[in-house]
Amino acid sequence: MWTLRVSDALDRFVNLGASPSDTQQEKAYKSTQILMSGVTAPVVSTWSVVYGILGLRLATAIPLLYASLTVAGLAIVARTKRIGLFRASQMTMWLVLPFLLQWSVGGFSNGSAVAMWAVGAPLLASLVGAIPWPWFVGFTGLSVVSGLIDSTLAAAAPAIPQGVITTLFVVNFVGLVFVTYVSLGFFIRERERTRLALELEQEKSERLLLNILPEEVAGRLKAGEVVIADRVEGVTILFADLVDSTSMSQRLTPDQLVEVLNEVFTPFDDLADDLGLEKIKTVGDSYMVVGGLPAARPDHVEAVADMALAMRDELARHAVAGLGQLQMRYGIDTGTVVAGVIGKRKFSYDLWGDTVNTAARMESHGIPGEIQVTEAVYQRLRDRYQFTARGPVEIKGKGAMVTYLLVGMTSGLPRTQSP
Repeated sequence: MWTLRVSDALDRFVNLGASPSDTQQEKAYKSTQILMSGVTAPVVSTWSVVYGILGLRLATAIPLLYASLTVAGLAIVARTKRIGLFRASQMTMWLVLPFLLQWSVGGFSNGSAVAMWAVGAPLLASLVGAIPWPWFVGFTGLSVVSGLIDSTLAAAAPAIPQGVITTLFVVNFVGLVFVTYVSLGFFIRERERTRLALELEQEKSERLLLNILPEEVAGRLKAGEVVIADRVEGVTILFADLVDSTSMSQRLTPDQLVEVLNEVFTPFDDLADDLGLEKIKTVGDSYMVVGGLPAARPDHVEAVADMALAMRDELARHAVAGLGQLQMRYGIDTGTVVAGVIGKRKFSYDLWGDTVNTAARMESHGIPGEIQVTEAVYQRLRDRYQFTARGPVEIKGKGAMVTYLLVGMTSGLPRTQSP
């Protein structure tokens, strides 16, 4: 329980600058920055205590200045959720203050090599998404300057007991290693969280994309194809439309209407998956499915016929509360289509061509509860399926067409299966 409380407190602390609009990576950068600063402030306060006891005012003030500005900066970040100024000030203090402290107490030896803390500036920059090389150049330059003036500083160095110098050497080495270890470990953990979050988002995007586009088409888009448009021969189109949907929409509330359509169409999606067909879209109360796309198959006509029969049987098995028995009109045609993706936003996979138009006309000029098909579909299926000839029917935009009503499958004659 105690461990959980500590963990929760740490999470709240490192996320005090997090904003709802931050990306996962921005959150990781912010939390790493806050953790590194929050851990360092109490560590360097050790110097203020030691140098204060020795009466070295400037050496006492420098780490105290860092700790004070860090606490104030964290308070501002918690209130504003903006970390840019805090980040810049932290890297500047990490770079400059350790050298100033070392110079104030007499150089490398007398200062217990406290300047090595300045390497935290490029390290911090690397961990929080900033450009590290300017800070490394600054660290190198100040190190060179420190070396050049070290003998001068040593000549005017204040008297510090050797035991204190040695102790501070240990504190500096252990402290810097501790802060680096904790910060790197935390950064690696946050980076792994970011990676997992990105993978989760990619999986969600993938599922969403596959709900919009066929898997093969989605793969082509991800591979960089800009224009996807294919002329495909040997496909079969099915349209199905609810009968008397206008009256139904007037009798139901919007929520009820959507619930009814979902109740009707969801089983159709399962049927399409079971038969290996591709649902193209639903428009209002109309349902469109295709066989033979995106992958070719020899039994596309048979598969779509089975889909229509299964849809009719599924709809006949149950009535919708308050509406009684629903009916649909079904229309099927087979032939050649153009298939492609249109749009840059809210894009969709759609089909065009005379086959699509004719299948739609078969549905719109059909009979409630019946599956109307073209001559081409009848010729393909007549040996294995039962039909009733409807005779010439005047079809808008097509003239008189000989059409048939699909009744069912001929008993004992299995259809050709897709390999």
